[in-house]
Amino acid sequence: MTLTVAQLAKYMDHTMLKPEATSAMIDKTVAEARKYNTASVCINPYWVARVHKGLEGTDIATCTVIGFPLGASTTATKVFETNDAIDNGADEIDMVVNIGELKSNHDEAVLADIKAVAEATHAKGKLLKVIIENALLTDEEKRRASELTVKGGADFVKTSTGFSTSGAKAEDVRLMREAVGPDFKIKAAGGMHSLKDALAMIDAGANRLGVSASVAILEEAKAQTATV
Repeated sequence: MTLTVAQLAKYMDHTMLKPEATSAMIDKTVAEARKYNTASVCINPYWVARVHKGLEGTDIATCTVIGFPLGASTTATKVFETNDAIDNGADEIDMVVNIGELKSNHDEAVLADIKAVAEATHAKGKLLKVIIENALLTDEEKRRASELTVKGGADFVKTSTGFSTSGAKAEDVRLMREAVGPDFKIKAAGGMHSLKDALAMIDAGANRLGVSASVAILEEAKAQTATV
């Protein structure tokens, strides 16, 4: 696949989820996203209104995380968080699946959790990504979580929070692609620091990349050539 730097930028959810993120750090992330025209800015829910305002006049989405990073909030809490985030200006919701229930083989509980957040998100015309946290799952659990994400009515299945033992791996993206089929969307997140890392995820089947190193990756792409 050949991508221009601008096309590569539109794969990227430019991310600032650090717990110590200050308002200045959030504003810098917004300014970088505007400069490179990324797909979105992904931040914790507290910052949604600020980021939404900072992105006015662009087509860059405001993305936030729900039940983050553990996924062990109640479904009602996740739904409340989702509605609050959307009311504050969020366009995209990245929800953490209930990992413990998944690993307990309680698929109906996992499915109900996803469905409830999907319904709340779609009722307001927004987009839902479901984080399955591959670092904590067996291959069978990764497949099952991906399939439940599709069944639950989400828009993307996402590899990782970036806060567990490891982030995205190309082999996991390929496994997820096999599980969800050719058309359902996949987001790879966490652990990408170079152009090579980013392209490996896209080649494996990712439609979106969650990265805090967006600027470094895009500058590397720009330095190499007009196309990558």
